[in-house]
Amino acid sequence: MRIDSSYVINEPEPFIRKVGIVLLKFFRSIDWPLLVIVTLLTAVGFVALYSAGYSFPWRIEGQVRNIGFAFLAMLLFANLPIKWIKWLAVPVYSIGMLLLVATLLFGVTTKGATRWLDIGPVRMQPSEIMKLAVPLLLAWYFSLREDSTRWWDFLVAFAILGVPVLLILKQPDMGTALLVLGAGFAVIFFAGLSWKFMGLMVVGAAICAPIAWTSMYDYQRQRILTLLDPSTDPLGAGFHVIQSVIAIGSGGLTGKGWMNGTQAHLDFIPERTSDFLFAVYAEEFGLFGEIGLILLYLVLIFRTVYIASMAHSHFERLLGGAIACIFLTYSFVNMGMVSGVLPVVGVPLPFMSYGGSAFIILGICCGILMKISANRYFELEKAK
Repeated sequence: MRIDSSYVINEPEPFIRKVGIVLLKFFRSIDWPLLVIVTLLTAVGFVALYSAGYSFPWRIEGQVRNIGFAFLAMLLFANLPIKWIKWLAVPVYSIGMLLLVATLLFGVTTKGATRWLDIGPVRMQPSEIMKLAVPLLLAWYFSLREDSTRWWDFLVAFAILGVPVLLILKQPDMGTALLVLGAGFAVIFFAGLSWKFMGLMVVGAAICAPIAWTSMYDYQRQRILTLLDPSTDPLGAGFHVIQSVIAIGSGGLTGKGWMNGTQAHLDFIPERTSDFLFAVYAEEFGLFGEIGLILLYLVLIFRTVYIASMAHSHFERLLGGAIACIFLTYSFVNMGMVSGVLPVVGVPLPFMSYGGSAFIILGICCGILMKISANRYFELEKAK
């Protein structure tokens, strides 16, 4: 029996070509500058967390797992078609709302707050989903109304934003509520919210401030009072801020060195692997380390804004702008509260603080940004 040698030699070529095309598309979907920035932040954060949590080895192991899941989520969303991400807006928002209601009814209460929900063997924080679900739905809504936006569209948008924020405040979780509010408002602002309307909102907020003050929980009012003068309750509400500021100041210019931070290792800094990780980092790496970290976050935000500004569609621009706001709000609020400039509201430092849900959401945000960047490139290729 004679075998056609040309067939045997040439047959694998289509398969190899297809594999090459898939790999090429995969690598083109990665925004390498963004990946480098996020990798540096994650590496710096892990070094600081290792020092802060060396006596809690399960936290270090857990963070490795969190980073792995976030990386997989990033790769997944970086390779999803934009139309699929857009299609997810309504179901993700709807599921998130149902989970928020379920949390209020059946959630796990810890330290006076009902923020967690047990679903089988998994414990999750549904409010984390809304950090991305709200801006995703708002970007979808305004993309549908791009050519015919009216004033009542903004009222609909504020309703979409306001309901989950109120449910999260009910838990209570002011930190997450502020992050959801900031990300959602960014989409509404970029969609064309008028300055006159914003002025009316500021006036309305000033009028409602006394009502908001009286409706706050006692611990929330105490946090604001402690911000003005932490020494009024040095062993209670002011303890976190006082010890954190001491740690930051004791780091000096160059810091005490990795694993040599006394405030952290003598257990003076509470929540040192999560909300107050920046204080541990500042004590060990000093002012120069803080400046370097702030510069990394600024580069991340500028890169995100650049990707959003160069996006191919209105939906992508709005969503990219919201993600830039998420990164900015996360980092600014966390550093501000740890430094005693803002009230302590429980906001993690992005890509650094310990946390599973928050890290995965940040990974999804990066994946969406990479897809927006790659989509622009593919559209340019088609135009040629």
